[in-house]
Amino acid sequence: MTDPTYWTSVSSPLGPLLLTAAPTGALTSLSVPGQKGGRAPLDDWRRDPGPFRAAQEQLEAYFAGDLKEFRLRWHAEGTAFRKRVWAALDDIPFGSTVTYGEIAARIGAPRAAVRAVGGAIGANPLLVVRPCHRVIGAGGALTGYAGGLDRKVRLLTHEGVLTHEGVLPA
Repeated sequence: MTDPTYWTSVSSPLGPLLLTAAPTGALTSLSVPGQKGGRAPLDDWRRDPGPFRAAQEQLEAYFAGDLKEFRLRWHAEGTAFRKRVWAALDDIPFGSTVTYGEIAARIGAPRAAVRAVGGAIGANPLLVVRPCHRVIGAGGALTGYAGGLDRKVRLLTHEGVLTHEGVLPA
């Protein structure tokens, strides 16, 4: 018998967020409706808001503008390469952006690995709390976001990276 997956839904300015956790309470995913590769509750999952109290409080504080760095326990399954990319995401400060090429350089991958880096970022199971929305294309292009570019724009605007018109300040 496998360990149960716990889940809950949390309201946010991005729409309802689906959170899942392992029995240890470690967050295993955070996804939004319509997300590319997003999750949906399965019949054998247990709905229980208990393991998610800290996540809910921190998400509310983030969206209220009172939190800039999440301090949550999480566990995401992935290849060693994906885990290196995801760890690099954790180092991008609130209110800043980096390019896919910069992430490749940070993990010691060759320039030719930018597409693979993009694939790993696109597979990030922890939207918002692991800030893949802070990665942009070369030249400032707002490319790719599994939760949809409109949500990426909203998150970057919330963090002050974009103007309210959705453009990078000059």
